[in-house]
Amino acid sequence: MENQLHIPTAAELLAKGESPDLLFWVGCAGSFDERAQRITRDICKILHHVGIKYAILGTEESCTGDPAKRSGNEFLFQMQAMMNIQVLDGYEIKKIVTACPHCFNTIKNEYPELGGHYEVIHHTQLIQSLIDEGKLKPNDGHAFKGKKITYHDPCYLGRANEVYEAPRKVLETLDTDLVELKRCRSNGLCCGAGGAQMFKEPEAGNKDINLERIEDVIESKADVVAAACPFCMTMLRDGVKIKEKEDSIQVLDIAEITVKANNI
Repeated sequence: MENQLHIPTAAELLAKGESPDLLFWVGCAGSFDERAQRITRDICKILHHVGIKYAILGTEESCTGDPAKRSGNEFLFQMQAMMNIQVLDGYEIKKIVTACPHCFNTIKNEYPELGGHYEVIHHTQLIQSLIDEGKLKPNDGHAFKGKKITYHDPCYLGRANEVYEAPRKVLETLDTDLVELKRCRSNGLCCGAGGAQMFKEPEAGNKDINLERIEDVIESKADVVAAACPFCMTMLRDGVKIKEKEDSIQVLDIAEITVKANNI
């Protein structure tokens, strides 16, 4: 993390007899993927900027078990989930925010069956609520002024959990032209990495899904495609590279757009 940001762990707070109001679940991509680490940093910047008392688990955080479950290893999923629930309950965590729709979906919808009950929100929902409360306001001459932005719906955020409005409302606060992809919301097209596909080679076919999706983006004539999932980020960026559109199309997470637009 950047020098000026001290990211407290739940263990540090507990040692001082304190507990966080919000736990930031970083996720595997946000911890280990170089591109996703930038999203992690920007979420921390936002949390610092608005003064929310938060913490991360640090080395005590383990994979939620989503890839294991999606690829058919229910036993491994339950082991990973129960370990995480034990840690979360040990710190008496009540509210969790995460930048990964896969972590969001798993902790929100699948942990309760194993005894893990938490209020789970996605970072786009948190940002939208901070805008509604007046704690975040884009600068007049922000970096996206007059640009054309489109938004790609992550499957596990959109169709799986029906979170369609929060990311769009964040983008609507900017002085930009928000254009929809022809396949969006409940009719959105997957980036190609869901269901543990992120961790294996694609099956044989006529075209990789991320290229099909990037063609939708190119057709929209957007300057920026906003993402809200680290897996989507990887797939969209790869698509932009293969189509040789790196000079004309930027792929940015909603958190990164928020930080730039608010000069945080």
